[in-house]
Amino acid sequence: MTNSAPALISSLSPLIIDDAVARALREDLGDAGDITTAAVIPSDKTICATITSRQSGVIAGVDAAIAAFRLVDSTIKTEIKNGDGYRVQIGERILSIEGRARGVLSAERVALNFLGHLSGVATATAALVEAIKGCKAKIVCTRKTTPGLRALEKHAVLCGGGANHRFGLYDAVMIKDNHIAVAGGIIPALRAIKRTIGHMVKIEIEVDTLEQLETVLSEGVDVVLLDNMSTDDMAKAVTITKGRCVLEASGNVTLKTVSEIANTGVNVISSGWITHSAPCLDLGLDVQ
Repeated sequence: MTNSAPALISSLSPLIIDDAVARALREDLGDAGDITTAAVIPSDKTICATITSRQSGVIAGVDAAIAAFRLVDSTIKTEIKNGDGYRVQIGERILSIEGRARGVLSAERVALNFLGHLSGVATATAALVEAIKGCKAKIVCTRKTTPGLRALEKHAVLCGGGANHRFGLYDAVMIKDNHIAVAGGIIPALRAIKRTIGHMVKIEIEVDTLEQLETVLSEGVDVVLLDNMSTDDMAKAVTITKGRCVLEASGNVTLKTVSEIANTGVNVISSGWITHSAPCLDLGLDVQ
């Protein structure tokens, strides 16, 4: 991985970031505050510190880290050295911090938790994206996110070069196997949806077999999710579909399998692992 400027990534609203970070700070500081730092560090002591990468990876969550320091002590100054979307090597600086020691030390763990976790999501995403380089398929995330952190984790996926699936149950239709079972079949489920939703809402449906795919195509949808299909069946699905809808592959997506999946010709590959199981990127804060 080499350090390079990322593609343009839109920022999250400060309202979303501050809300998540404030909840984490309340959890950590409780009613009494940082009793260790308050006892050990004089109130007027100032320090300079840096957050540095101890692993190579892709950075995400810098705004959340900055918010942690700002919400604890608004006089703390921060300077971004490598922002969201940047690829860093071991020893590279991400953030410089200067201000009252009590505030810096009290915010340290929350800042590192957000930055390490979100950078881990970005790094895991980037690994999958790199593995299918040259294929037309996109790597996308799912709703398998940490409760309360979905927007931040989906932003981290963008930092890693992936794309976002729907954000929740409200912004796109996705008919899954349990919907089909309760509705009485694919056709009743699809027809009920089409009678209900607005013209701006896209429809995705999950299928397990090529026979189900044929039924879905006869009714018309925007996206079909090929759930845990073999790569042979995925390739057949691409041939059958002939570009009539977007095909999304899901299930058993790993670094070992993702290239073979992409080579079937599907449009989208969704992975829950990049958000729910990505290892934290090792970062540390050091006082100069």
